Amino acid sequence: MKRLPYFFMAVCVSSALMSGCGASKDDDIRQWMVDERNKTRPKVDPIPAPKQFKPESYTNAATTEPFSKEKLTQALKRDSAQVVANGALVAPELARRKEPLEAFPVDSMSLVGSIVKEGQPVALVKVDNLLYQVKQGNYLGQNFGKVVKINETEVTLREIVQDAVGEWIERVATLQLQERSK
Repeated sequence: MKRLPYFFMAVCVSSALMSGCGASKDDDIRQWMVDERNKTRPKVDPIPAPKQFKPESYTNAATTEPFSKEKLTQALKRDSAQVVANGALVAPELARRKEPLEAFPVDSMSLVGSIVKEGQPVALVKVDNLLYQVKQGNYLGQNFGKVVKINETEVTLREIVQDAVGEWIERVATLQLQERSK
């Protein structure tokens, strides 16, 4: 029990000594920081002078000018020929009568099997819990998809869709045989 008063007394004396020295160290540090800040100057590199612009003369005077009427006429003829070619893809598709499976997207269809009927392969396609027989030449899906090939594991379609520019292009789509899940 005699140790406790000595310990308490030592703590009090040390805290009194530390509180007396604290203010002078703080002032010294603050003054040192101000001095260092005043000594330090940022180094900024000067901006280089701008380069002199030298215009170049047009040296292809013998060729067709890029803004001439001839060049514009050629471009318009080329674009109109392409529109006619793209229109030829869609025109026959719009004139024919729609088949029942064209009301559904190809993503909602599943190939569940295939059979041979009268020597021709026939795909068995399931849509909305109904089974349809599809032959080569039939149409599927909402993108003018025409069946071009049927084999045991897949049906291949030729679809006509618009690309990002709005032009009609052909693409190939397939309908894969779906394994039955238990």
